[in-house]
Amino acid sequence: MDVPPEVPKEDGRPKWDNKFQYILSCIGFAVGLGNVWRFPYLCQTHGGGAFLIPYFIALIFEGIPLLHLELALGQCLRKGSISAWHTISPYLGGVGVASWTVSILVSLYYNTILTWVMWYFINSFQEPLPWSICPLNENRTGLNEECYESTAVNYFWYRKTLNITPDVTDSGTLQWWLVLCLAACWAIVYLCTIRGIETTGKAIYVTAIFPYVVLTIFLIHGLSLPGATEGLAYLFTPNLNILKNPRVWLDAATQIFFSLSLAFGGLIAFSSYNPSKNDCEKDAVTVAVVNSITSLYASIPIFSVLGFKAITGYWDCLDRNIISVINEYDLPEQSITRQSYTDWITFLNSSNPEKLAGLKLKSCDLQEFLDQSVSGSGLAFIVFTQAVILMPGSQAWAILFFVMLFSLGLSSMFGNIEGVFTPLLELQVISKSIPKELLSGIICLVSFLFALCFTLGSGSYWIDIFDSYAGSLPLLVIAFFEVIGVAYVYNIKRFSEDVKWMTGRKLNVYWQITWRFISPLLLLIIFVAFVTLQIQKTPSYAAWNPKYEHFPMKEQKVYPCWVQAICVLLAALPCVLVPLVALIHLIKRMCRSKDPSLVPPEMFSCQEVKKRNILSACK
Repeated sequence: MDVPPEVPKEDGRPKWDNKFQYILSCIGFAVGLGNVWRFPYLCQTHGGGAFLIPYFIALIFEGIPLLHLELALGQCLRKGSISAWHTISPYLGGVGVASWTVSILVSLYYNTILTWVMWYFINSFQEPLPWSICPLNENRTGLNEECYESTAVNYFWYRKTLNITPDVTDSGTLQWWLVLCLAACWAIVYLCTIRGIETTGKAIYVTAIFPYVVLTIFLIHGLSLPGATEGLAYLFTPNLNILKNPRVWLDAATQIFFSLSLAFGGLIAFSSYNPSKNDCEKDAVTVAVVNSITSLYASIPIFSVLGFKAITGYWDCLDRNIISVINEYDLPEQSITRQSYTDWITFLNSSNPEKLAGLKLKSCDLQEFLDQSVSGSGLAFIVFTQAVILMPGSQAWAILFFVMLFSLGLSSMFGNIEGVFTPLLELQVISKSIPKELLSGIICLVSFLFALCFTLGSGSYWIDIFDSYAGSLPLLVIAFFEVIGVAYVYNIKRFSEDVKWMTGRKLNVYWQITWRFISPLLLLIIFVAFVTLQIQKTPSYAAWNPKYEHFPMKEQKVYPCWVQAICVLLAALPCVLVPLVALIHLIKRMCRSKDPSLVPPEMFSCQEVKKRNILSACK
C-alpha cells in the first residue's frame, strides 16, 4: 500500500518553503560563471550558430537525462550523495564519496574566483577606474615599464590583483588584499549556508534572480552601442563546415555536462529535500532548458559589448593611420574620413607606393579585432573590463558587472557546499549533537585555510590546474557510474516504477533509451576523447613573465614532474574512490559470510525507503 503523499516532515528532514525556491536553487547551482564566460567563447570559436546544433543534441541525449536521473534519485531516497548510492548498493558507495570529494576540491578554488571578483568590485568605485591608466614608475619619471609594455588592464590584473610569479614553482608570498577578500567571501558563504537549505533557500531569491536583471540591463545598453550588430553577427553567423571537426562535438558535450553541474552531488542533495510526490521529470526539463536559454541570453549582451570594443579599436587604428597620412602628405584636416580611408590608401598606393610604405601603417581589419576571442578569467578580468573603460559611466557598468558575476558564483557555491554539507550530516561519524551552524562553520573555516594557497603569487596557476584536472575528468567517471548504477545495478525497471510512483506518470521510451544506452555511450565516448586529447599534448601553462623576450606575450612552459604528478593525483583520486570502496565492501563480505549492512539492492525501492523513514520517525 502506497504511503499518502501528505506526510509532513516524515523523516525529520528540512523541506523547501515552496517549489519555486527549489527550482531557483537548482537553476542557481547550474547557471554559473561558465554560462557567461565559456559558452559565448565556444560559440564564437566553433562556427557561431552552427555550434548550437551539437550543443542541443548533447542537451537532449546527455544533459536532460542525467539531470533527471540525479533529481529523481535524490527525491526517491531522500538522502545526500554518499548515503543515496550506498543505499542502492554498498558497492556503489564510492560514487557518492567521489562526488563529495570533487565538491570539496572545486569549492576551494571556485570561491577564490569570487575573491577576484570582490577585489574588482571594490576597486570599481574609484575614479578613474584603476585598470584604465598606467601608474608612474618608482622614480616618477615615466610610466611603469611592465604596464607600458603591456596594457593598463593587463597590469592591474597580473600585477595589482594576482601579483603573479613568472613560474608555477615560484610560490611567491600571500597577497594580503586577496586574503582579506577570501576571508570575506567564505564569511558570506558561511552566513548563507549556516543552516543548509533553511538559509540558502532565502538567499537564493537574490543570487539567482539578480544576474538576470543585470544581464537585461546590459542587453538594453549593449544593443545601443556602436559595433553591437557586428559583434552579434560574428557570434551567431553559422559556419557549418566546422561541424566536421570532432573537437566541436566534444566541446559541446562537455559544456552541457559541466554547465548543468552534474555529478557534484549538489543536485541530489537539493532534490532530497523535496516531498516524495513531486514531478521531478518536469523539474529536470525546466532547469536544463532555463540553463541553456541563459547561456544564449548572456551571449547577446557579452558580444554586443565585445563588438563595441572591436569597432572602437578598429576606429582608433584607422584614426592613427589617417593622422599619419595627413601629416606626411600635408593634406587638409578632415580630408580623409574613416569611410574614405580605403579609397585614399588605394589612390596613394598607386601614385607613390614607396612614400606610403615608408609610413609603416598598421593593418586595420575589423575581423582581426573580432577574432580576439578569450574565455574564462581572461574574458571577465581583461577583455570585458577593457570594454567597460570605453563605455560612458564606466564605474556604474563595472559595479553592475562584478556584482552579477559574484551572484552567479555565489549561487553555484551553495550547491557545492550543499554537496559537502548534506552527506556529512547523514554520516554516522558526525555526531548528531553537533549543531548545523558549527558544522557549516568548520567546513568554511577549513576550506578557507586550504584555499590560502590560491592567494600566493602562483595561486592562479594552481587554480587552472584544479579546474583542468579536479573539475573535469572525475565528473565524467562519476556520471558514467551513476547512470550504469541506476540502469543496470538498481535496475531500470524498478527505477521506472519509482519515478512513476513519484510523478504519477509512466516513463516514456525516451528516458528508457537514453538511460540504458545513449547517455552511458556518450559519456564513454567523451571520456575516451578527453583522455586522448590530454595524452597527445604535454601538460603546459602560459606564464606571465615581464622578462620574457616576447613580452607581453605569455611564455609557454611545461609543468615540472612533481606538478604533473599532482595533476594526475587530482584527476585520479576521485576516480579511484569508486572501485576502492567497492573493493572494501567485497573484502568485508568475503571476511564475514553474513553482514547485515550488505543488503541486496533488490530489496530497495522508493516506497520502502519512505516507509522506513516514517517508521523510524515515529519511534
